[in-house]
Amino acid sequence: MSVNARMPHILVIGTGDTKSDELTFMADVIGKAGGLPVMIDVSILGDPAYSPEYTKHDVAKAADTTIQAIIDSGDEHSAMELMAKGAAALVRQLYDVGQVDGVIVLGGSLGTDLALDVAAVLPLGVPKFVISTIAYSHLLPPERIAPDLMMILWAGGLYGLNGICRSVLSQAAGAVVGAALHGQKPNTDKPLIGMTSLGSSCLKYMKYLKPELEKRGYDVAVFHATGMGGRAFEAIAAQKGFAAVFDFCIQEVSNHHNGTVVTSGPDRMENAGRAGIPQIVAPGAIDMVDLPAWQPLPERFAERPYHAHNRLIGSVTTDPQGRRAIARVIGEKLAGAKSPVAFVLPTKGIQEWDQEGEPLYEPEALDAFVDEMRRAAPASVIFEEIDTHINSPEFSETALEIFDRWVAEGVVPGGRR
Repeated sequence: MSVNARMPHILVIGTGDTKSDELTFMADVIGKAGGLPVMIDVSILGDPAYSPEYTKHDVAKAADTTIQAIIDSGDEHSAMELMAKGAAALVRQLYDVGQVDGVIVLGGSLGTDLALDVAAVLPLGVPKFVISTIAYSHLLPPERIAPDLMMILWAGGLYGLNGICRSVLSQAAGAVVGAALHGQKPNTDKPLIGMTSLGSSCLKYMKYLKPELEKRGYDVAVFHATGMGGRAFEAIAAQKGFAAVFDFCIQEVSNHHNGTVVTSGPDRMENAGRAGIPQIVAPGAIDMVDLPAWQPLPERFAERPYHAHNRLIGSVTTDPQGRRAIARVIGEKLAGAKSPVAFVLPTKGIQEWDQEGEPLYEPEALDAFVDEMRRAAPASVIFEEIDTHINSPEFSETALEIFDRWVAEGVVPGGRR
């Protein structure tokens, strides 16, 4: 780092009254790594042994309240919810004036709850690191996880410093400084197109569409629709980060409807429409429900065709009644869009194994979905039914024709070459 280079400001957030040793240890590592630690205390009852740059009173003020009012609010849940509100507001204020280059938050379940709110107010590209006793747990709702959030398990460190937790804390502190120093912010030179898919063995349209869109002057981000990929897609859409979306793999809608852990949250397929982003939608892989392959198959799916993709994830197909139900869910979600929507319905199959000769070919079930989708599609939606498979060139060409028409009409901004 040159002498004149600005040291990255790293916010260090935690309850200093109970975790003073851990937080000051991380601040020391951050300083030695080339960052400037900025301490934000989110304690409620006590005070830290150090002098934070921003006290609990500053946090409470950012939530338009006082520490005493927070203490009197009821219990630890209501108190930390108010502190989370204040911490998120304060962090956003600091970011808006150029004082945040990264953030690291330490906590148990209460601290992690607060950390998710803090991370959510910072845009993509600002390093966000959470050290948590519940990292990677199913306790974390996917819809609350920022698309570029980094987490590490706070192993062996619930109370006091030791060799294990020093290792974890130093890794996290070093990582957030490294990301602030060397991470690249998202390139905004070209309009961004968001696309959803699975691996190309299942859905192939991205192989044709991505280069075609790039020729037209767009950047294209393809999201792996296996839960967290769809979550990232939705989070960016909610921030109006896309010029348009090709939401062609909406399997996560079916996953959530069927109650599996492979979910992107209840608002999957809603944020682009809510944000006014033009959408071209297709029912890629909507016939399948993803499940953890390492758990016993739920009894209600025991008689359905099952495919184990690997040791982590497997899929079952839904019956005709289940496909009719998901068609109605799709219709309801499309009806809420405040932007132009086109729905492209390929009637000959919606993923690679859904065609004659393949193991998941169930024409009667597909016909039930197609029939119900015709009824469920709102009148406000451009409905394109095509007699082909989703992996055929005709499907991709149809989608591209709609997109090109929208560009010509000014619905989608033109690309920049």
